[in-house]
Amino acid sequence: MKNQTMHPALPTCNVAAGRSHLSLVSLVPFLSITFVITWGVLALYIFLPDQMTGVFGQLTGQHPLFFLAVWAPAIAAFILVPYRTGVAGLARFLSRFRLWRCSPWWYAFLIVGIPLVFIAGAAMRGTLLTDPFPFATASSMLIALGLAAIKGPMEEFGWRGVALPLLQRKLAPLWAGLALGVIWGLWHLPAFMLSGTQQSQWALAPFFVGCIALSVIVTPLFNASRGSILLTAFFHFTVMNPVLPAAEPYDTYILVGVAAVIVWLNRKTMFTRQHAVTEVVPGFAQKAMHGSTNEGLP
Repeated sequence: MKNQTMHPALPTCNVAAGRSHLSLVSLVPFLSITFVITWGVLALYIFLPDQMTGVFGQLTGQHPLFFLAVWAPAIAAFILVPYRTGVAGLARFLSRFRLWRCSPWWYAFLIVGIPLVFIAGAAMRGTLLTDPFPFATASSMLIALGLAAIKGPMEEFGWRGVALPLLQRKLAPLWAGLALGVIWGLWHLPAFMLSGTQQSQWALAPFFVGCIALSVIVTPLFNASRGSILLTAFFHFTVMNPVLPAAEPYDTYILVGVAAVIVWLNRKTMFTRQHAVTEVVPGFAQKAMHGSTNEGLP
C-alpha cells in the first residue's frame, strides 16, 4: 500500500520555526487535557456512582458525558492549536480534513479490507451465521451509523491530528505509531471499569493489543495522505462500524497480522522519518516567519 498518488501541494514551511509554535513538548498539554477530561468524567462515575447517576443519570455509550469523554482528544486539539497558532492556524489545521487523495489500494483496504477482517474474525469465533443482525429496522441502523460517525472518529482530530505528527518529529513512523497505540490503549482503561460502556463487555488485553495494531496500520495511511484527518477518521469509523459482526478477540489476532503485512509493504517509509508528516498546522511556520499569520488559506 505504498503511496503512488500525487497529492495537492501544501505550503512549505521552515521546520525549526514551526516547532516554536507546536513543538514535541506540546504533547504534554495535549495529553494532559485529553486524560483529565476523559479520566475525570469516568472516574467520577467509578468512585461516585450513586451521586453521578442521581444527578446525570446512568452512564451509557450514548450519554452526553460519555461523548464528552470520547471527544477529549479533539477538545484538546481545538484548545491547543488556536492557543499556539491563532484563528488562522486553526483554519489551516482544519484544512487537513479536506485532504482525501491517496493510493486506491488504501481505499480498497478501508472499504473492503476492514470489513473482511471482522467477517473473518466472526467466522473464526463461530458466530458469523448464528448471531442475529443487530438492528431490527433500517431507521435504528441509520441512527447507530450516524452516532458511530460522530463519536469515535472525532478522536482523530487529536490522535492523528496533533499527537502523531509531533511524535514523528523524533520517531520513525513505526515507533511513533507503536507509542501512540500504547497511549491510545491506556486512555481507554477507565471505560473497562464501567458497566454501561461497550468496553466493559470486552477483554482488556486483546483490546489493548488491538489499539496498538490499529495505530500501526493507520500510520502509513496518514503519511501517504499527507496528514489527512478525514481518511484517518474514516478508518476509525470502519473499525467501529456497528453493522459489522462481533468478532472479538479474533479480530485483534487478524489485525496484528494485517499490521505486520502493512509494515512490510511500507518498509521503505516506516523506518525513516524522511517522508513522515510532521506538521500539525500546514504552512503556518512559513507565514509566521513573514509575520502574516492572519492571512487566509492559500
